[in-house]
Amino acid sequence: MQAAPVRATAIPSFTDALRAVESLLLSSGQRTARRNAWTSVLEDRRRAKDRFEAERVLEEAVVASRMS
Repeated sequence: MQAAPVRATAIPSFTDALRAVESLLLSSGQRTARRNAWTSVLEDRRRAKDRFEAERVLEEAVVASRMS
């Protein structure tokens, strides 16, 4: 009696599954628009973080200049 052959198939990640559903539901243009919007959100978050850090550095510089 021979053992059944074993097939190794990768389980898709959650992201892969979402992209598959997205491709079924949305047209190409809608997918591009959604991805562009998400990229903009991430870039806005990065700029806000940079702005916050710059304000913190400037406030520390003002405090340091008052102490000297």
